Formats: sequence, structure tokens, C-alpha cells
Amino acid sequence: MKDKKNITRRETLKKMGVFAAGAAVGISGLSAATNRNNRNGNRKMKVLAINGSSRKDGNTADMLNLVLAEIEKEGYETELIQLAGNTINPCKACFACAGNSNCVFDNDVFQQLFTKMTGADAIILGSSTYSADVSSTLKAVIERASVVSDCNPGMFRHKVAGGVAVARRGGAMNTIDTINHFFLNKEMYLVGSTYWNIAYGRLPGEAMKDEEGVSNMKNLGQNIAWLLNRLK
Repeated sequence: MKDKKNITRRETLKKMGVFAAGAAVGISGLSAATNRNNRNGNRKMKVLAINGSSRKDGNTADMLNLVLAEIEKEGYETELIQLAGNTINPCKACFACAGNSNCVFDNDVFQQLFTKMTGADAIILGSSTYSADVSSTLKAVIERASVVSDCNPGMFRHKVAGGVAVARRGGAMNTIDTINHFFLNKEMYLVGSTYWNIAYGRLPGEAMKDEEGVSNMKNLGQNIAWLLNRLK
């Protein structure tokens, strides 16, 4: 019999979720129809990149597109989602997502975004650096995705992952750490490059002048494609 004192965080969250689900699931009538990373030889593997920058088509988008371009060369399907202009509400800690495989609240774009995340074979998260960390929008995505996957174990297990950060000058390492901690805590295969996946620039287009940053992004894309080739 398991010692109650040694109960894991995941088990605690799931129990809380089962208790709350009856009341909260009626909010959206959400069904549990999420793709749990079912790799099918007849389906082209897909890579999803999410740009957490508050600026659309800026330096972070440029870096993510460099990564995706290398992956596309290997024949993989890619998609870039830019969160600029969208508000992602914070997690309500209701744990009603237990057994539902998605957040029960549908008053923002998170449900659709999370469905794309769980349906992808590889996920790349990118963010500009704000106050030495990821954007508040991407942080909300990470926190809500973490709770849903904690309450429904295995949703991100063995997906391929990579993080990208862009900074004017400082704080980029914290941004990368926040992204990487999410990936590692969700049992994902974290891919690196020849150096940190960081580029420097302030105004749109400036990061493309960071030769080392550009090189690291291209190599990151090549490494992600290499791993996907071996996971087919």
C-alpha cells in the first residue's frame, strides 16, 4: 500500500482534478479528443513552432523560421503560430482538465493551441526576452500546458523539443531555461545546437545580423530533423 506521505505531485493534481471536473467541465462541454503523439508511418510528422513574442514577424519569428526552414528540407510539415495580439489567460488551478486532455476554459485561444501542441511530433518554443524571462503570454501557455499534462500524464512524452530566445542584450539564458525546464519536466527529447539557441537584436531584422545566432538556429533545425528521422 502506498504511503500517503509519499504521494507524487502528479497524483495530487490528478486527484484534485477528478474532484473538480464534475463542476467545471460543463463550462465548455469539452471532449477528450486529443492526439497523444501517435506516430503513424502513413502520416507526415509535424513540427510546431510557437512565437511568444509580443511583436509579430520580428526577430523571434525570423529565428524560428530559420529553424523551420532546415526541418522542411527533410520533408517534414511545419507550422508557425505567433501569439502576438492574443491574450492567454493564466491557469485557474481548478484541475478540471483531469481526464479531459485539455483546459476546460474556451474564452481564449489556448484550447486550440494546446490541441496543436499535443498533435505535433516536435515543438519549438521561442520568445523575446522580457524582464529576463519569456513573455507573459508564453509563460501562461507553459503554465496551463503544464497543469493539463500533469493531470493527464504522458501527453508530451517522447516528443522532440527545442527552445529559442532573442534578446536585446541580457536575460536570454533565463528565457532559454524557462522553456527548457518545461520540456524536460514533460519527458520530451530536448535538442540543442553548437551553442545556446540565442540571437541578439532589438529592432526587427537586427537578429539576422547576428551571424553566430543565425548559425545556431540553422544547426538546431538540422539536429531536430536528424532526431525525427531516427524516431520515424
